[in-house]
Amino acid sequence: MPNEPLILWFRRDLRLDDNPMLQAALETGRPLLPVFILDPETEALGAAPLWRMGLAVGAFAERLAGVGSGLILRRGPALPVLERLIAETGAAGVIWGRQYDGPSQARDTAVKAALKERGLIAQSHAGHLLHEPWAIKTLQGQPFKVFTPFWKALRNLPLPPALAAPKTLPAPTTWPVSDDLASWNLGAPMRRGAAVVLPHQTVGEIKALQRLADFLDDKVSAYPAQRDLLAQNGTSRLSENLTYGEIGPRRIWHAAALRRDQGDAGAESFLRQLAWRDFAWHLFYHSPQMDRQNWRGEWDAFPWAGDSALAESWRQGRTGIPLVDAGLREMFVTGTMHNRARMVVASYLTKHLLTHWKVGLDWFADCLTDWDAANNAMGWQWVAGSGPDAAPYFRIFNPEGQADRFDPDRAYIHRWVAELSREPGAEARAYFDAVPKSWNLSPDQPYPKPVVGLAEGREKALAAYGARNA
Repeated sequence: MPNEPLILWFRRDLRLDDNPMLQAALETGRPLLPVFILDPETEALGAAPLWRMGLAVGAFAERLAGVGSGLILRRGPALPVLERLIAETGAAGVIWGRQYDGPSQARDTAVKAALKERGLIAQSHAGHLLHEPWAIKTLQGQPFKVFTPFWKALRNLPLPPALAAPKTLPAPTTWPVSDDLASWNLGAPMRRGAAVVLPHQTVGEIKALQRLADFLDDKVSAYPAQRDLLAQNGTSRLSENLTYGEIGPRRIWHAAALRRDQGDAGAESFLRQLAWRDFAWHLFYHSPQMDRQNWRGEWDAFPWAGDSALAESWRQGRTGIPLVDAGLREMFVTGTMHNRARMVVASYLTKHLLTHWKVGLDWFADCLTDWDAANNAMGWQWVAGSGPDAAPYFRIFNPEGQADRFDPDRAYIHRWVAELSREPGAEARAYFDAVPKSWNLSPDQPYPKPVVGLAEGREKALAAYGARNA
């Protein structure tokens, strides 16, 4: 019967604006029961993304309350939780937005099969990407492996308009009991770092939309020239909000495309970067092992080291290479890292320290509040040389040269590395308030000498590369 409610299972789509799953649910005319489930797949997140997910859920609950609805919180494996909710509410079924990583696909496939077997509604919808990962193919009908032709194909695909947020949501007559978000204690793994990172977060749909508007008004024209400048706030910083679905990619695309069509050349460069996110998920969908195995199998025999004291120095931002340490400390204080710095710190770990990219991937997955499984895997393998469309192994980022080009006055370095300033700023000192006490770090300690010098590390990397190809 139409008065039976429909469960809306929210995951990484915590918004009302341009949410295809929500629009499809509204068209049924049924009362809607929004639900967020803290299932094992979600609890497996690293410390920073799990904590940030909790902030997103809290903000979305407030957003729903503003349109006459609410958000039911439950904890446990998704299928049993959903089955209990259906029994409690008499719901006609469940509808959700798709996710594309392997564990999520396995979970969602099992849920859909079980619900359909009972004759219940079980629907999944797009919305996390511009286009579904299988929608763009080469002329031979195969997945793309190189970004530029992928970009050319994506750029010319029609994209439906973004959907306006509904003013109200039809509510059920009665609401089931909900868990208390605070009782989940999602910030526990962050320990004292949560208080340091919190001021650097821009949480929720309303703030995400404002962030987009501010970027397009103030920064997009200069984006091509400033996006790589480390000390400049020249990027959109929307990766944080895209990660949790606090803003939809179609909303961003159409807003930026309008600026491009009005003659703003910077918008085209920005759209191209947005397409990289779709490319990462295109690759990850077709190669779901990309976060665990070398995308290029010939790299399996490469003599990368595993975890080590050198890797620990890297994690702590104590390599003695200022730009590398600045990037890692920025991440620990803010939960994010400038994209140029991400490439530099990844190159130093995988090439100068000859450490496996998985060590760095896992650290980013624990520390980034804008962590994205596909972007993280693609980025690490791209820099390491083992991935699709990768930088050649012998293309080794020189941190000093990168600083000369993108941080010429060393403002970024001094912003984050306290030991290099006589009077370090609050952000540089905040790093020592955020790190584990067991590290025994203090801004009064002398700055370390390089654990591996740039020339020495480059020579070792090239020798390893030469031996691999001998």
